[in-house]
Amino acid sequence: MPVIFIGHGNPMNALASNRYTEGWQALGGNMAKPRAILCVSAHWYVPRSAVTAMAQPRTIHDFGGFPRELFQVVYPAPGSPELAQRIADLLAPLAVDLDQGWGLDHGSWSVLLHLYPDATIPVVQLSIDETREAATHYEIARRLAPLRDEGVLIVGSGNIVHNLHAYAWGNTSAKPYDWALRFDELARELLSRGDFAPLVDYESLGRDALLSAPTPDHYLPLLYVIAQRQPDEPISFPVRGFDGGSISMLSVRIG
Repeated sequence: MPVIFIGHGNPMNALASNRYTEGWQALGGNMAKPRAILCVSAHWYVPRSAVTAMAQPRTIHDFGGFPRELFQVVYPAPGSPELAQRIADLLAPLAVDLDQGWGLDHGSWSVLLHLYPDATIPVVQLSIDETREAATHYEIARRLAPLRDEGVLIVGSGNIVHNLHAYAWGNTSAKPYDWALRFDELARELLSRGDFAPLVDYESLGRDALLSAPTPDHYLPLLYVIAQRQPDEPISFPVRGFDGGSISMLSVRIG
């Protein structure tokens, strides 16, 4: 299977029809149907490693201040306790909790309902352990590579540029900040060259990087995707753009 990173942006994209959601729909239609999906979402950022292991994960509305219609969205995809155990085995000796309490947060379902609207493919989420360094996340992610040959689509959902302090609420077409444009361009250049070491050590890339990723949560899902790349695999950017001046909607496909 390919591997994809989705810049998911505003939760309202779940209800929207725009160039981003149309790009996600096209992306889903251009891939073989996976046996299952593993999603690493920016919104399960907790001080432990865990994987959802329930048969029927709930749809989590992990936000506030949005229209009622958004809280009524349900993505009823089944889970996969078997895949959860497989992931835990692959990540050993790292201790991974088989979680029964989380579900699918909007980092997963707001994207998946455009990629696979029928919600019939089993989905599990892997948490991002907030206590670990970026390099450790990259090394952890590399252990997941066998899943690709087992028909599992690995999806990272976050945003390469995600600065809510600078976000133009209510103005999705606001001109992107210069620092946001520069870091987005640098990331694409490094990705295109397969030069991943600076992306893993992103905090060393200077002020633009620190403004673009002031917290790690939305950036780290990218590392779970690039860690899967095999030699000479193509890298493409099926969706590009900015929302509110400070959120990159860049999507990355490997394979």
